[in-house]
Amino acid sequence: MNEILGYLGLGLMLGLSGIGSCYGTTIAGNAAEGALKKDATKSASYMILSALPATQGLYGFVAFLMSMGRDFATEGPLMLGIGLGVGLVCLFSAIRQGQVCANGIVGISQGHDVQTNTMIYAALPEFYAILALVAALMV
Repeated sequence: MNEILGYLGLGLMLGLSGIGSCYGTTIAGNAAEGALKKDATKSASYMILSALPATQGLYGFVAFLMSMGRDFATEGPLMLGIGLGVGLVCLFSAIRQGQVCANGIVGISQGHDVQTNTMIYAALPEFYAILALVAALMV
């Protein structure tokens, strides 16, 4: 039973963080597609902001790789908790980061110089995904 819980935790860690990145990047990507119709000359800025939420999936993947060598026979429930924690933090962090980036993309398309500020605001939810990764590695 412990092994099942351990592998379930690994799956949640990888799956939820990947799902979050998929949602976050498409939220920002949808805004970028609309912004291209308004001002296509700033497509590089749109692309940079659209790619930011993809990092949470990478954090989940790193936590997944670093957890592969654990003994699930004795640490299964622990791995379930770690996996669920990392997965959920990365899921919500990526979605909210995608929304911040989408708003920045809209602002840029309207002629405002907000790329740097948007990247700073987008780094705030990402900080929690990094904390979740660090916590997973410290356990």
